[in-house]
Amino acid sequence: MAKVLIVDRSKSVRNILRERLEYEGFSTEAAADETSAAELYDKIPFDLILSDTGCRLPDIGIPLIALSADASVDSAVEAVRRGARDFLTKPIDMNRLLQSIHRAIDAPEPAAAMNSAAPATRRSRRAHTTGADEIIGTSPEIGHVRQLIEKIAPCDARVLVTGENGTGKELVARWLHAKSRRAGAPFVEVNCAAIPSELIESELFGHERGAFTSAIKQRKGKFEQADGGTLFMDEIGDMSLAAQAKVLRALQENRISRVGSDKDIDVDVRVIAATNKDLREEIRKGNFREDLYHRLAVIVVRVPALRDHASDIPALVGHFIHTICAEDDLGPKEVTPGAMKLLQAMPWTGNIRELHNVVERLIILSGARITEDDVKLYAN
Repeated sequence: MAKVLIVDRSKSVRNILRERLEYEGFSTEAAADETSAAELYDKIPFDLILSDTGCRLPDIGIPLIALSADASVDSAVEAVRRGARDFLTKPIDMNRLLQSIHRAIDAPEPAAAMNSAAPATRRSRRAHTTGADEIIGTSPEIGHVRQLIEKIAPCDARVLVTGENGTGKELVARWLHAKSRRAGAPFVEVNCAAIPSELIESELFGHERGAFTSAIKQRKGKFEQADGGTLFMDEIGDMSLAAQAKVLRALQENRISRVGSDKDIDVDVRVIAATNKDLREEIRKGNFREDLYHRLAVIVVRVPALRDHASDIPALVGHFIHTICAEDDLGPKEVTPGAMKLLQAMPWTGNIRELHNVVERLIILSGARITEDDVKLYAN
């Protein structure tokens, strides 16, 4: 069970966030200020911190999502500069917050953080290795995805990964990188939906010192960070048209320029993009550039929805039980045939991510065996 620390001066905000996150299967603690927060994260190995930008927390090696009532560019830049993985404005969009939490918890820790001398209690209990997790399943649908990865990975062609939220698009991108000639170079992820449109250019291409307010030092963007490796542009369909034009230029010329600089920088980057949107429909609506689409979609990999390969659910459930019980030092759990049948019949609109959350909830709330009654009580 992932542990989340909520730091906010508003009691009502703390209570709302705790109630929703605990309903989603997270374990939470809350603090009203920096002092109270420090007492908690010194004792508890949190996986993530949600913090109001008014609470100035030091960098303690735990992923942080900043929450703010101030939607200004300066506020967002300052939060990112202080190490925030994401910046969300109040009132909080809970669906977006949950997506951001899953991305932050599932993302691998930077090598520097993994190698630091910081106490183990100040690191996420769910730190991943730099390798990609296993792709679980033996269905023809998942077999087809594996075959595509094997064929596509060795080349440098750009790939567009499509599919609903929670299907595992990022996992496909990581395997494409891991099996490529670039495997020893960086895999850099950027979530295009999580970055305010005013900041996307700086995030992708970097900026020079003094380029704008709060730009107190030079910063490399994601393209430079991924030089020699792979840049994974998640939720590309949510990028503004202005940003799309700049990305198109970078892909055409294999060069970028930082904000505030007139100097071009050559970059060698393989771009893998992902979206849950129908980009051809977005083109028709005028929301996405057709020329950028054709630059990105040299090869398209569609990741199937979980309901389309429900035969893989027993294997996925078994995998999740094994990993969750090992992480939380729990004994193994057995799933009765009736319970598994019910799980396979569910619609799973949140796909594999939703299945993972449900399995974790069942592990926590059920007895030694997960029964049909447990699924009926806790899976919805």
